[in-house]
Amino acid sequence: MPDMNPDAIEKAVRQVLGSLTGDMTSTEASLLAELEALGREVQRAKSDIASMRVDDINASHIPRATDELDAVVEHTANATNEILDVCEGLETMQLRLPTAEADKLGIAITRIYEACSFQDITGQRIGKVVSALKAIEARVAAVTARFANPSEPLPPLEDAKPAPPVTEGRALANGPQMPGLGTSQADIDKLLASFD
Repeated sequence: MPDMNPDAIEKAVRQVLGSLTGDMTSTEASLLAELEALGREVQRAKSDIASMRVDDINASHIPRATDELDAVVEHTANATNEILDVCEGLETMQLRLPTAEADKLGIAITRIYEACSFQDITGQRIGKVVSALKAIEARVAAVTARFANPSEPLPPLEDAKPAPPVTEGRALANGPQMPGLGTSQADIDKLLASFD
């Protein structure tokens, strides 16, 4: 499809109008009204985009958001390391307790260790969000560049960074999934049963 800038649209409408002879039919009048409405809508959309200050999105908003998310990952990792250090201290104390209490404390420590896996999952999820934000940033930059110079074609949309090579392990490791979207336990059980 050829690039249609507002001047080209206006020229096309003028050509259509110039080709009409005599009285317009209701269909032609309806078409003309639709073309005029389309022209107004295109102009309104351009004005709206220009007033959005999209440069702020790439220059400030997205980088600030990714920095904040990186800080969340760092602080979460620091807090998790602190929790794990405390658990190691509890394990030392566990050795001095009577067996029944030591067993209860051991179960609690194990539950804390298991709960600390949230940090890795959180980091992976935040990494996905950061990648999505960077892809949005690239697309906003492409659209902004297009409006700045409408005569140049849009560059092809690309990911923010090249995808790493897909190894067998990477193909299987998709990171944390949203509830209901990951592989179910029934699917895992079926896969394991197929090895028998």
